[in-house]
Amino acid sequence: MPSSIPDIVISRLPIYLRALERLSQEGHEVTSSHELGKRLGISSAQIRKDLSHFGGFGKQGTGYKIAFLREQLRQVLKVEREWEVALVGAGDLGSAVARYKGFAERGFHIACVFDSSPEKVGRSIDKFSIQSIDQLPSIIQERGIRIAMIAVPAEHAQEVANTLVGAGVKAILNYAPINLSVPDDVHVQYIDPVLHLQRMTYYLT
Repeated sequence: MPSSIPDIVISRLPIYLRALERLSQEGHEVTSSHELGKRLGISSAQIRKDLSHFGGFGKQGTGYKIAFLREQLRQVLKVEREWEVALVGAGDLGSAVARYKGFAERGFHIACVFDSSPEKVGRSIDKFSIQSIDQLPSIIQERGIRIAMIAVPAEHAQEVANTLVGAGVKAILNYAPINLSVPDDVHVQYIDPVLHLQRMTYYLT
């Protein structure tokens, strides 16, 4: 995939894919950039421009075949396969993440859960047995896991990230409210609800 494609374009592709999956569930077979735009609040011109980075998926006047476009986007995003994911942190947030069923529906499978607390190691969250953080490097390398989620307090997040990177992880979803320092070839995404709340309060009167 061309490296020159802006990250903001890549960030919209999962949104398009989710809309296409919803349309398919509703029984639709064909859609258009105009219909997608109305559903997503994104201009039809922007949608066409985004998709044009990856080839011609539709014909003018006939729109997009939903099943075809969905599969093409799944291939672009590399979610036509299932990815194993490691979860670090078995507190309240980590436990909720481990129990969330939506990952498996979209190509991600939580394979293992780690924590540093001796009181939590050996206990279970749903179907997962919590493993010691000391076992993380060997398990990550043995299973070839490349994606991890961090759900630990901010003061421990960087140390966890260092351990994950050292074990070969190349993509991290970080729930801890802190920016991580990682090598250039490791991609990090941040989820901090407080930041989004603070952004929204700006618009409140």
